[in-house]
Amino acid sequence: MSVMNDTIQNVIVSSWVWLRQTQPVNHPEPIGFPRGFRVPWLKRFAPLQPLRKWLDGLTPNTPKLARRICQLVPAQCPFEREVKWFDAVLFRIPPLCKLNPLYDEVVSLRFRALCYLADECGEDISSYC
Repeated sequence: MSVMNDTIQNVIVSSWVWLRQTQPVNHPEPIGFPRGFRVPWLKRFAPLQPLRKWLDGLTPNTPKLARRICQLVPAQCPFEREVKWFDAVLFRIPPLCKLNPLYDEVVSLRFRALCYLADECGEDISSYC
């Protein structure tokens, strides 16, 4: 018995084909705001913007501050967990870091601190990773 004989008979070839429509489909307009309508106050409303700018402008200029930042900000999201019963996974808690509105700024601050320690101070940063 050969594996090759059994698998070749069960091969299925599939592909995607794009069909061009000859006549446009008329969709009804969605209910809600008309096209081009903008809420003037919505673009300006950003209560966390000053804090984001402050975090982006913060530069670790001392080794002590850079080490403290690397210790306080985790390298990976600490909230991701799998709840197990013996060997079976009952449920999984997804990483909640992306729900943090300042997540990108805090991670970039940690990266700048790591770069400062490695480039300017010449320290080994493998303990922080």
